[in-house]
Amino acid sequence: MTAPFESHDLIQFGPQLSLRGVRVHFGRNEEIFGEGEAAEYVYRVASGAVRTMRFTADGRRQILGFHLPGDIFGLEVGSDHTLSAEAVTSSDVVMVRRSCLDKAASEDTAAARALLTLTSEQLSNARAHALVLGRKGAGERVAAFLVELAGRVVSKHELDLPMSRADIADYLGLTIETVSRAFSEFEREHAIALPSSRHVVMRNPSALMHYEAA
Repeated sequence: MTAPFESHDLIQFGPQLSLRGVRVHFGRNEEIFGEGEAAEYVYRVASGAVRTMRFTADGRRQILGFHLPGDIFGLEVGSDHTLSAEAVTSSDVVMVRRSCLDKAASEDTAAARALLTLTSEQLSNARAHALVLGRKGAGERVAAFLVELAGRVVSKHELDLPMSRADIADYLGLTIETVSRAFSEFEREHAIALPSSRHVVMRNPSALMHYEAA
């Protein structure tokens, strides 16, 4: 892990809860924390992107979430991390001690509500991911992924994907080849344009919504 910057940043957990943390830089594919390690910090992505994941008994990687600038991750109910986290690209992450978060929540009901809201949002995200994985068609899964990701970026119509096709495949429970075929099919049908492998232009979002609802 790279040494912290000199600057300290605030993490906004809600309207009534802001805590100061230390900004740390992580290189591409560098581990931020590992599954089973003590959950001593809570994290916010300042720049770049982070994936949270676990490995199955046979060594297969399962990506459970992608975290973009402004997203909070690493919040645990228990004392240890249930997932691992890695920087997808060169990323800056703000780290706040969990003990500070717990103290704020115990002393202020508004802070406790903010923490409960954040936990509820993360559970909702996990349920949404489970629903995507429950879709039968590979095209549906990839379309749902693009629609969801577009809703999280400013432009809504153009995406610079920080993650690789392999990352997307491990997030959607598909193969790399299947993900690539879905992208090619969407491009042929003019639902998207691909000026490059990582840059996606949402030319016809309603067509992707059709896949998503199929």
